[in-house]
Amino acid sequence: MWDAWKGLESFEVVERDDGYIDFIQGSGYLAPFEVWPEHEKKAMDLVRGRVIDLGCGAGRVSLHLQERGFDVTGLDISRLALKVCKERGLRKVKLGSIQSLRLQPDSFDTAIFFGNNFGLVGTPSKAKRVLRDLRRILADGGLILAETIDPYKTEEPAHLAYHRRNRKRGRLAGQVRMRVRYRQYCTPWLDWLILSRDELAGIVKGTGWKVGECLDSGEPQYVAVLRKV
Repeated sequence: MWDAWKGLESFEVVERDDGYIDFIQGSGYLAPFEVWPEHEKKAMDLVRGRVIDLGCGAGRVSLHLQERGFDVTGLDISRLALKVCKERGLRKVKLGSIQSLRLQPDSFDTAIFFGNNFGLVGTPSKAKRVLRDLRRILADGGLILAETIDPYKTEEPAHLAYHRRNRKRGRLAGQVRMRVRYRQYCTPWLDWLILSRDELAGIVKGTGWKVGECLDSGEPQYVAVLRKV
């Protein structure tokens, strides 16, 4: 993200634990609203009140909402990502992980997981804990805009084989174990969770949230709207 912000060629290599490799261009973290996918644009019309952008990265969502007059805080585990946000003009940032949300009760009205960032919950059990934390943090009437990928909307043989591998291990098909590489840098192995709508509804059950509408992209990606109950 830092290199992309400085105008350098930037990319990341996503390595799955079965050896599958994918590439992501760093410039996507800086994408202006005009080039966002339509389902993300539509989701912006649902935002209300004070906003927490979870895994804010380079701040594309936070900055758009700040420009529209919202009170936005970008949260990320990366100090350098937050430095990019501040250099780009984001006024409020917070260093932290969604796995340990140290935020005051009723301090926000909308939580956003974009860029498929709902996957940051990691596992089904951790997802329930994060959702319960967010119920405490978000005020009555609060909502979560959770972008994820339906893992079953694929015909890629490598992905289908990975689903079978996961099921044999007693895991959901979309429980991904991966790490991210960039030049000489590499993250530790981490869990990333992608879910179908039915799986998401099952995980949300009992956490104080309900799944409302889902904004489709025409692709495997979608934004689920979770409403506090």
